[in-house]
Order: sequence, then C-alpha cells, then structure tokens
Amino acid sequence: MADEADELAEETKTVIEALKAMTEIEDEVARAAAISEVLTYVDKHAPDWRDKRREVVLNLRAQNTSYRTIAKMIKVSLGTVQSIERGHAGAWGTKPRKKPAAPEPPTDE
Repeated sequence: MADEADELAEETKTVIEALKAMTEIEDEVARAAAISEVLTYVDKHAPDWRDKRREVVLNLRAQNTSYRTIAKMIKVSLGTVQSIERGHAGAWGTKPRKKPAAPEPPTDE
C-alpha cells in the first residue's frame, strides 16, 4: 500500500508541476489556449471525479471511519468530507440557500 501511495504522490506531483509550467508559458496566446484546454478537460471530467471521491467517502463512512481520518486520507478538510457525504460537490456559494418551493397542486379547470 505504501508503494501505491508513493506512486500516487509522484503522479500528483507530476500533474501539478505540468500545470505550473503551463502558467509560465511566455506566449500569452499559447498560455491562454493551454489554460482553455485544461479547463475544458476538468469541466468534462469533474462530475465523474466527484462521484468517485464520494463513493470512497461513503465506503469509508460505512466502515465507521471518522470524518477526521477520511479528511486526512483524501487530503481535504473535515467540512469538505461532510459536504461530500451529503452530496454537495461545489463551493457553498453555488448551493441553494433554501429548499425549492414544493410544486403547486393541479387545479380543476
């Protein structure tokens, strides 16, 4: 398991370094194009990534793993783990502030 964690850490470092290098592209148009490609890729794959992460959180919670332990394992805050478990995927600012109104009953017209 330690070897897998080390490999994952190296893969993550490689991705982060590539993203940093992208932001340092001298040609501003080429840099903007690279950023656009990355953002498009992330937008396309983020829902699936969130689902996979939530599945792990739910499985760990089913095994009675504490929120704090899960947070440490997946490198997020305690509050983020709780949000993931509840099914919240994005920033709090994107969540509705209140429940949507119940649909009105049909009328006899």
